[in-house]
Amino acid sequence: MSATARLVVVWLALLVLLSSTVAATFLPLGHLRSGVAYGIAAAKAGLVLWYFMELRSEEGLTRLAGLAAFGWIAILFLMVAADYLARGWGF
Repeated sequence: MSATARLVVVWLALLVLLSSTVAATFLPLGHLRSGVAYGIAAAKAGLVLWYFMELRSEEGLTRLAGLAAFGWIAILFLMVAADYLARGWGF
């Protein structure tokens, strides 16, 4: 598969994930709605990191830096969610 075709396929996958995010907002998921939205957002971020930022062709230290940044954002989101739940406001 050529590089252009691969990027088009990833772009289409991102569009499918975008439409699934929009569709998930209309489903009666209750408290799971935020988790589903965060999961889809993580998949989209992973695709952007791996293909558009070309981490798949980089060496180990660059991949480690990208993974660390992605992990740090995940930790920050978890801490914000924990604070939100600890205040008793609920989702």
